Amino acid sequence: MVATYTIFGRQVGSHVLAMTTLGTTFAGIYLAMPAKTKEKEAGPPINAASKDEEKFIQYAHVLLPWLFSIYRRMNTSHLILRDFLKNANGDEQKAKA
Repeated sequence: MVATYTIFGRQVGSHVLAMTTLGTTFAGIYLAMPAKTKEKEAGPPINAASKDEEKFIQYAHVLLPWLFSIYRRMNTSHLILRDFLKNANGDEQKAKA
């Protein structure tokens, strides 16, 4: 049994009212949001001698932050491994004593 309400002379189920309320709310939020515009970041001018050099500089601008993030992860994992090995050696020495 569903609770019903009389709206404009018609019987409307509570589940229909809930779905209509949610749909209207989300549609209103979606329509109220500003349109997405992708603006290209303005960086310093590229003074390249050739088109190939300019393409390489643009590619490196995208690639280098990604490489540095990988390097940081590798550095961090090395430190975690070093700490693990120190603790493992300490546990072995305690077990021998």
